[in-house]
Amino acid sequence: MTTASHFSLLVVDDEPDLRTLYELTLLREGYDIETAGTVEDALAHLKDRTFSAVITDMRLPDGTGLDLLRRLEEGGRREKAIVITAYGSAENAVEALKAGAYDYLTKPVDLKQFRAVVASALGRAPAVVPTMDPTSLPSENGAPAVVRAPRPVAAPAAPAAPTSQALRRMAGQSGAMAQVRELVDKVARSMAPVLVTGESGTGKELVARSIHEVSVRGAQPFIAVNCGAIPEQLLEAEFFGYRKGAFTGAAEDREGFFQAANGGTLFLDEIGDLPIAMQSKLLRSIQERSVRPVGAVSEQPVNVRLLSATHKDLGAEVQAGRFRQDLYYRLNVIQIRVPPLRERLEDLSGISERVLDRIASDAGVSPAPRLTREALALLTRYAFPGNVRELENLLHRAVALSGGETIDVLDLGLPESLVGEADANDADAGGAARRDGNELIEPLPLAPVAAPLPQDLAAYLDEVERDILVRALERYRFNRTAAGASMGLSLRQMRYRMARLGVNVGGDLGGSERD
Repeated sequence: MTTASHFSLLVVDDEPDLRTLYELTLLREGYDIETAGTVEDALAHLKDRTFSAVITDMRLPDGTGLDLLRRLEEGGRREKAIVITAYGSAENAVEALKAGAYDYLTKPVDLKQFRAVVASALGRAPAVVPTMDPTSLPSENGAPAVVRAPRPVAAPAAPAAPTSQALRRMAGQSGAMAQVRELVDKVARSMAPVLVTGESGTGKELVARSIHEVSVRGAQPFIAVNCGAIPEQLLEAEFFGYRKGAFTGAAEDREGFFQAANGGTLFLDEIGDLPIAMQSKLLRSIQERSVRPVGAVSEQPVNVRLLSATHKDLGAEVQAGRFRQDLYYRLNVIQIRVPPLRERLEDLSGISERVLDRIASDAGVSPAPRLTREALALLTRYAFPGNVRELENLLHRAVALSGGETIDVLDLGLPESLVGEADANDADAGGAARRDGNELIEPLPLAPVAAPLPQDLAAYLDEVERDILVRALERYRFNRTAAGASMGLSLRQMRYRMARLGVNVGGDLGGSERD
């Protein structure tokens, strides 16, 4: 006898036999069930009461499951939605996830998987079903299926609102980060695959951990994998596991990443580095929700939420033939772009404080050192090609070098050209600051004056670029190699720009022609 549950489900399917099958299966799990055969009938049920979840077929006589999802979204309803699609209809599955479905199932529906997906949506373990003879449960290839030991039913208490340590570590109050947090909260409610994009060092794994921790899977494993760090010949064994004797050195059975993440989340970092051959095997595992360990004769079902990340443009990788288009569509159901640090410099102060607090805590130092106003101003002028990771490394070094309670400009170890330029800008901006004894008196800010728009934009930009080239050449004594390197240009690029803009180090500038 199954324990009574406070969960109520609405099952929507126009085929009476299937509707009855789903209803009986879920009643055995202890759920309260209502059924409907059309979109209109389902909406009538939803008008009268609130459900824990809605399970709907994709094709209905008066519409589709997507129509029902849209109505749930428009009404601000909180029901989790599970969509049942035709076998092999990957487009419908992806469309359902994009429309807000928690998860999807394909026909013919595997009842064991059906129970597991519903339980996952409700944040509980499926109830134990009577153990059956393994020979009566053939797998796809005819071999006996694996029957796992029964697990006790989880207490049906409503899950508490999750808190995420990773989410708290995502410092910054900029609009860009507010949007990232909003997306994290939204996508955490479903099983939809999420692709996290952004430059190296922006914190893509932190976003993935936040999604996991906020979701109903937060108490389950989070397995992070760097796809570019695994030798190609070991990828299949690492992802899917292997059986004893499968190859030389396989002395015992071993689980892979998918099995280790079962019930939780698998995060595939740098997914763009995965070889094509492995991409096809990964795609099958995602579609079939099962894996075949190396040396095994049958597949094992897995229940994994898949998150992935890349610094590459996967769309361009698809066009170049280096990434499978079907896998790209499977992974890129929902995309979260993590902005580079240079696009949210208003967060720099808050991020620096968080990092310095963590460094001080790890080192047992109190109080945590703080950046001087001049040091923070200098950091805002730096482009941070390595993003937050580079900032962390820079502050680690600065703490070691300063040895005090403050970190000043020279402790940061930034390029001398940037420091010199910052000093010059400070002297020129709004009048130079002056000292009265030991006290620094800041000048009054000048009222902003709107600059007139250029009549010839191309000529104006050429003049700006020419001025920058001349200043760089003067700073490096007309050494074109050094001047170009200071601006990220090769000697060839420097020569091209000088020729195009008529900059002559031997004549106009009075310097010698040298590289």
